[in-house]
Amino acid sequence: MKNFRKKILVFLLIAFVSANVTSQNTESNVTESDKKIEKKKKKKKGRKKKAKLPKIDLSHWKVTLPVANEKGKPYEIEPPEILDFAKMDIAKPYMYIDSTKGAIVFHAMPTDSKTRNTKYTRSELREQMVPGDNNTNWTFKQGGTMKGKLAMEEVTRDSDGKYHRVIIMQIHGRLTNEQRDLIGEDDNNAPPILKIYWDKGKIRVKTKILKNLNASDTEILHEDAWDDDEGFNFKQEVGFKKFTLEVRVSEGKMLIVLNNTEYKSYESIHIKKWGVFENYFKAGNYFQSRDEGAFAKVKFYELEVSH
Repeated sequence: MKNFRKKILVFLLIAFVSANVTSQNTESNVTESDKKIEKKKKKKKGRKKKAKLPKIDLSHWKVTLPVANEKGKPYEIEPPEILDFAKMDIAKPYMYIDSTKGAIVFHAMPTDSKTRNTKYTRSELREQMVPGDNNTNWTFKQGGTMKGKLAMEEVTRDSDGKYHRVIIMQIHGRLTNEQRDLIGEDDNNAPPILKIYWDKGKIRVKTKILKNLNASDTEILHEDAWDDDEGFNFKQEVGFKKFTLEVRVSEGKMLIVLNNTEYKSYESIHIKKWGVFENYFKAGNYFQSRDEGAFAKVKFYELEVSH
């Protein structure tokens, strides 16, 4: 009987010691775990979110905004003032930085502030080879390349439920002062040889064709000598995702590249004839609607031009 009691006591003692040790280990583990969690929280609090900036040098661009200046014309910001656009109150609603995405947002909607010869408004960049000067431009013989990484952030729909269209890149023609005077025009405007649209989630390209291939070098300077082609649609759908566009021009040739996978090349007689004009690149948001309440926002993450 005594031996039995001893065994019981020994068993209870062992159980008590074991339970106490387990309890201490558990408390120790919980404490260590709590400490680690607390440290992680402190680290997160200590980390400041770094602002992302777009990879875009604006020193050779001016912007046209969908708001009027004191003369009733679209407000423009040229270099070097454009470098501080983010601090300018007049630009903030239409051209601003999204520091979470690292992009410049171009916002446009119908207003009474329209550029000449169009019914649409824009928040759009215009290349200036010489900052602040519109008179120095390039020809296809001199060549040039424009590369961009962008995305449609937001765009409204029309009454049929279809997304409004937006021109996101252009090559615009320009008359020299001598050409302007030769044909008796009052400005240097010439047609755009290239318009690239975001069109219902896809990329559509439009270019110009000469109505009369036998027209003289003077006759082709007139805007009404040119007509629109049928247009070209890239197969892939970009939707609201980020995508890349590249435009390469050289003498008698124009190449458009989407996402480095699809290509559209123009090497016709029409492109060769176009060589008579000077040109400049454009990029941003040229909104193609006058519907009430309509708007679009286009994000540019990268934009680069070379000649």
